[in-house]
Amino acid sequence: MQEVAAVGAFNPKPPIEMSSRAHAPPLAEVSLVSSSALLTILSFPDCDLWPLAWVGLVPLLVVIAQSSKESRAFLLGWLWGVIFFYGTCWWLTFPMIHYAHIAAWLAYPLLILPVALVAIFPGLFSAVLTRLVSRFGSAALFVAPLSWPPLEWARYTVTGQVWNALGYSQAFHPMLIQPARWGGVYAISFLILTTNVALAFIFLRRTMFAIFFSFGILIFAAIFTAAAFVQGRSPLTGNTLGTVVGIQPNVPMEGADDPQTMNQLLNRHLELGMQGLANTPYGFGGWRLVIWPESPMNFSYTRDPHLKEVVANFTRNNHTSVLLNSLEPATSGGDYNSAILVNQEGAIVAQYDKIRLMPFGEYVPLPRWLPGASSVRAIVGEFTPGSSYTLMPLGDLRAGVFICIEAAHPSIARAFTDEGADVLINISNDGYLGPTPVMRQHLSNAIFRAVENDRPLIRVTNSGISAFIRSDGQVSDMTAGFQPEVRKWLLENPKNGETFYTRYGDLFAYGCALITLGVVSATFMTKRKIGNTI
Repeated sequence: MQEVAAVGAFNPKPPIEMSSRAHAPPLAEVSLVSSSALLTILSFPDCDLWPLAWVGLVPLLVVIAQSSKESRAFLLGWLWGVIFFYGTCWWLTFPMIHYAHIAAWLAYPLLILPVALVAIFPGLFSAVLTRLVSRFGSAALFVAPLSWPPLEWARYTVTGQVWNALGYSQAFHPMLIQPARWGGVYAISFLILTTNVALAFIFLRRTMFAIFFSFGILIFAAIFTAAAFVQGRSPLTGNTLGTVVGIQPNVPMEGADDPQTMNQLLNRHLELGMQGLANTPYGFGGWRLVIWPESPMNFSYTRDPHLKEVVANFTRNNHTSVLLNSLEPATSGGDYNSAILVNQEGAIVAQYDKIRLMPFGEYVPLPRWLPGASSVRAIVGEFTPGSSYTLMPLGDLRAGVFICIEAAHPSIARAFTDEGADVLINISNDGYLGPTPVMRQHLSNAIFRAVENDRPLIRVTNSGISAFIRSDGQVSDMTAGFQPEVRKWLLENPKNGETFYTRYGDLFAYGCALITLGVVSATFMTKRKIGNTI
């Protein structure tokens, strides 16, 4: 009896008995998982209740830690993913309803199909974690922060998008996202998971050791974040090198294709540019640049003599360069979606051709032999992807310019910085997605690109949100949505050097993946539960 008592003291019973866990009503588990997904949704734009991300996963973690079947855990994680991705990406129905003219009653259910696909990754996370906890006990929860980032990276690799990775919920709070300069958005997701796991572990174990151990983990996360913040701080030089004017013309998505309307909208571009330059005399602050956003007007600089003449006259008369979006002929036929820089003499001095195109917006990711694929291409059109990371000369500076959705691809901004970009510029058109949360969510991606590479980022959009993003992630001069606006920014001496992320990319996510694979492999070598001794 004494031996039994000793064993019982060494292995305290969890607050919820195994027998009760085995018979937990499915509705209770579904309710907890659903509440977890809803809390996480509220942490993202436009709700912006960002602290909820640091606690919102606790119900999910508690449920899957108490699940005895991996298949059941997978379904619960998949359900979490369906609710979360649908709740944060419902705006994808906007173009379906307004431009494809699909009835709302059909558009909203159709969105479930892609959402169900990406929800597989939270499902895999849940299944893996249940397997680990069933083998090693509740202490295995602390593998969760290591296993989440690789699955976000895998989602990006498989689908081409890591939109609304967990770390993006903190984009508008610079102090919290500085570790991105070491591990990208995946490092912030890691920290959020770490906090959630610490709280879930306390709830599950309810021992003093669990409290102190979890508290120690939280202190580590705070120190990790603070160290990155201190490293990222840099004093402003006050030495102005050039002036940038960003115009937001608010070109409508439809009805801008007749000559009269096109001419009126072109004049709007010119008037906004002159408005921005009005209080900036030539010679003040060095060079001057006017940025036009990506536009539904389908400018084609090399093919349109009138546009070429108008822009050339504008640059010469105002002693400024112009950066604009243009459909440029591809060398192998077709069109590039390009950004071109026209200097003060009206000549093209640099051209970047968009590399990462938008699926079903700029190309059709379907094999040509598939029935109906050619019809879809006829409707959508198909651009030719670029291949070179061409830098734009701005006086003594060099700018890396990327277009629209490329802000959501960490590798694009990183490649430009690695090539020697001193400043990053994102021109975009989010108007076709309407006045929805996508506007701030897209800006969140751009904020992370600035922090990851320690470079200021200028974002100029057709209908909002345009803004200036400092290299530490602080956002200023944000424009309102769906109205013409103009902004002026002074560029100072750039930073030198590269961040760890710029130099090594997603090494942090790869390291997390290797550790996770090692721990998972261990579950096939032992069935002895060792973690509940904590």
